[in-house]
Parts: sequence; C-alpha cells; structure tokens
Amino acid sequence: MADAIDFNPLTPRLTDADLARLEAAGERVFGKAGMVLFDEGDQRIPLWVIVSGAVSITHSTPRGIADIRTLTERDFIGDIAVLTGTGAVAKAALSADSELIRVSTAALKKLLVGDSHLSDLIVSTMVARRTFMREGGFAGVTLIGTTYDRATFEIRDLFTKHQIPFVWLAPEEDPVVMEILAARGLTEDDLPVLIHSANEVVSKPSLGDIATCYGLNVLDEAEVHDVLVVGSGPAGLAAAVYAASEGLSVLVLDSQAAGGQAGTSSKIENYLGFPTGISGRELAERAAMQAQKFGAHLVSPVEAVSLGRSGVLHQLNLKDGRKVRGKSLVIASGARYQKLPIEGLDAYEGAGVYYGATAMEGMLCGGSEVTVVGGGNSAGQGAVFLASVAEHVHLVIRRPDLSETMSEYLIRRILDTPNITLHAESEIIGFEADGRRLTQLSLRRNRLGDVVSLQTPFLFLMIGANPCTGWLADSIALDDKGFAKTGASLSPRELVRGGWALERDPSPLETSRPRVYAVGDVRSGSVKRVASAVGEGSVVVHAIHRALADDLARAAVI
Repeated sequence: MADAIDFNPLTPRLTDADLARLEAAGERVFGKAGMVLFDEGDQRIPLWVIVSGAVSITHSTPRGIADIRTLTERDFIGDIAVLTGTGAVAKAALSADSELIRVSTAALKKLLVGDSHLSDLIVSTMVARRTFMREGGFAGVTLIGTTYDRATFEIRDLFTKHQIPFVWLAPEEDPVVMEILAARGLTEDDLPVLIHSANEVVSKPSLGDIATCYGLNVLDEAEVHDVLVVGSGPAGLAAAVYAASEGLSVLVLDSQAAGGQAGTSSKIENYLGFPTGISGRELAERAAMQAQKFGAHLVSPVEAVSLGRSGVLHQLNLKDGRKVRGKSLVIASGARYQKLPIEGLDAYEGAGVYYGATAMEGMLCGGSEVTVVGGGNSAGQGAVFLASVAEHVHLVIRRPDLSETMSEYLIRRILDTPNITLHAESEIIGFEADGRRLTQLSLRRNRLGDVVSLQTPFLFLMIGANPCTGWLADSIALDDKGFAKTGASLSPRELVRGGWALERDPSPLETSRPRVYAVGDVRSGSVKRVASAVGEGSVVVHAIHRALADDLARAAVI
C-alpha cells in the first residue's frame, strides 16, 4: 500500500518511508544554528531534507532582509532551482541545531524517475513554492526601469520566462524609486538598474550577464550528448521529455527561453486535455519542468550560429564561442512572427511594439487602445485577451474576413466582444512616436481607399512566420521559403550534398544530414499547431533510437 500523503502545497510532511528513500539516495548531515545551507544566487544547490531542527528562509529587499517562512522536521528545502541548477532565489540558514539529509541534484533526478510517489510530492511542492515566491512579491532582485524602455522590457521578459521572482519599480509611477536610486548614487541615466541581495547594484546589465549570474546558460563543452535539441517550444520540449525519459542524455538550447512562439499565446483553448484552456507560458513551464525531472539539461539564452562536425559527432557552434557536441540533433528552432516593412518601427520593439500578448504585456495596456495585426489563432487569442485589460482593441487583417485563417470559436468570440473592432482589407502603413514610445498608427483601408489614424500606443504583430534556419546555412536542405526539408521530400542530389552515405533512406522527420532531424514549425510541410509539434517531437525519439542502434551495430561490425 502506498504511503498516505499529508500534503500542503508549500510544506509537505514526509513520511518515515519517504525519509528512508531520501536518505538512501543521500547522506546524513548535522549542523549548528546559524549554518547557511545556501544563499541567494547560489547555483547547483542540493536538496536538503530536515530530519530534526528548523530552517529559516529569507530574501533580500532594497530595504533589508525579509522573512519568508520557517521550515521544520519532515520538510525539505528548495524549489525548482534544485532541479534546474539555476541560482537560488532565497537564503536558507539553520535557526536551530539540526539533523539533515543532503541529496545531490543528480541523485534526486534518479530517485524521481524511479519513485512516482516522491516525484509527485517533491515536484508539485517545488512548483508551488516558486509560484508563491513570484506572486507573493518575495524576490531577491529588484529591477528599476522606465515603463517604455526596451532594455527594461527585455530584462522583465527574461525573468518572467525563467520564473525568476523579481520586483519591478518604474520611476515615473513611484517617486520613492528616485530616493532608492539617489541613496546608491544613481540617476535615471543609469537605468535600468538591478539590485541584488539588498546592496549589490548593477547598472545597465546585459542579458548575458544576467543569465550567467543566475546560472541559466551553464553547460559542459566536454560532454557528448545523445541528443542535442535546438529550440524549446512544444516540439523541442516534447523531444526532450521523451528522449530523457527513455534514458538518453539530452541538452536543450534556446536563444530566449522555453515556450517558443506558443509561449507568447495568452491562452490555448484547443489543445487536447485542457477544456478551459492553458496559457502558452504555463504549458512551457510544465513541459520544461517535466523534461528536467527526467534529466534533460535546458540552457538559455544561448544562440546556435552554425552546425559543424566533430568526427562522427554533430557540433553546434554558439554565438558566445562555445561548442557542444552530440550523436544526434533535433532542430526545433521554430519560426518568428514577421515584422512590418516600416522604417524605424523596430526601434520601438519592447516600447510599444510586441510579438506576443501575455500577462506581462497586458500589464502595460490597462485603459489604453491597442492594435493587433494578424488573422491566425494566435492573433485572435491575443485580441480577446487584450480586450479584457485594454479600453479597445483594433484587429487588422488584409483578408476580407477571418474564415480562412482562424478557428470558428475564436471568430465568434471576437465578433461578440464589444470592444474589439475588426478592420478587414486593411494594413498598417506608418506610425508616429514621441521618441520614447508609439503615439499613433496609420491604417490604410484598402477597400475604402483612405488612410485613418489609430490612437494606439501599443502594436502587437502576429503575422506570418519566418523559419529560424539562418544558422543552418548550407548544412541541410531547405525549401524555397527556408523551412527544413525532411524524409521523402528530399531529392537524391540534396542527400548527396548532405553527406548521406547510408544504405537506408531518411526517416520521415530526418533531414538531408544523417541523425539530424527537424520537428515542429521549422519543418517544411508541418501543420502549424501545438498538438502537431508535440506529436512530431515525441515521434522523432523513436527514429533517434533506431539510428543510434544502427550506428552502434555498424561500429561493431567494423
């Protein structure tokens, strides 16, 4: 009979059997009151289990140290940072002499794979704790930056996508912010500013600096992986989950964070198993945690710039100069929304121009008019979501109506929402700005032959999709639009150019280069749906297993 779970989302009570299994995977440790188990920012922290005693959890603020809670016997310390290896967002110190069990991350992952009871208990608690930190304002880092500053938006986006709790303060909205800056000898010219651990101040940090500080982009160049995955949208994450769960070593790289284009969707309502819908961000967070639980290593933001060879291995060359190698490669780099061909508009990305409509963007739009460009499901979901927070939404499409590009349920919802106006057979042709942000857009109504102004400081672009294959250059065969060709669509000439010297034909998801696969939106001929991407990401693992087994057999013969 399974142990009964006395479960509190934040402080579960471990049973004697739970403690025994955890101790078998770790070691007993005795500590005196005041001993620090880990501090804010510490990376690769183990799981600490309290056998007896007490542990105080605190975090830093610009005004000093704040208590979060005290944990006692039969509890464990840590949140998702234990699984991901990223920087801790709080400090843990013994508040009494204590007896503990220390379990390394590697041992914990092995235990979670083999023990469903502990897996459910520990992972659920870790996720709940990180959510509690984010939503409760318990953050060890404070970001100070103006509302319409591009750099500030990019930092907020990075923290949000990586589930790093932070507090954002905008000087124009809170005069106290200037006092915080002045106390540290800073002015508005130093923005954006990060304040770590109460007193550590960083002015104008780069995204790379932040990623390094929190351990988001740590990788071992010497390690050879069974599977390299480029892109952590639904397809890439599915490949990671299934490959890692089947015992393959998996490294997932992404230039931004888990989620891909799907992660920018405010709500996905037609994905199987979620009758009330799920946001793209939440789906990505769950899948990323699932992959890491099975042992996959997710690294971002890092960018692959080319594909090379290292003997029989595939080698990814990264923008920062690092190199990673693997026996197989899954290209799941997806596609990006197209930009409008309007000179100067890209200067306002993050300052009025956005490519996704999530809760973070919604925070900026309260009481304003916004414009959404696009006629697909993502644009429809974005328009409906923004209508719940904005004063009015203008939905702009080039077609006469939405029937050919959008699901019927979304069309009905848009037409029934009073503060959404559909501008059919129209397009954005210009804009005005005050140097900091957009102020209005020029809308050409092709049917009427006139141009009108939209007083909207927010523009959401969800049009078309360009494949993210520029980094592949001549490495694999691409179609005339730049999407990766696979399987039966490859010509004999393309296979020869890809170095295909095998007796077998490429598997359905395999590119012109052996053991290099393409899944999801980046693949030529793919169905641009989340469910389809997940399906391809899971199915490709079977082909990888067969290819690796064939290579092993061939090596044995030689």
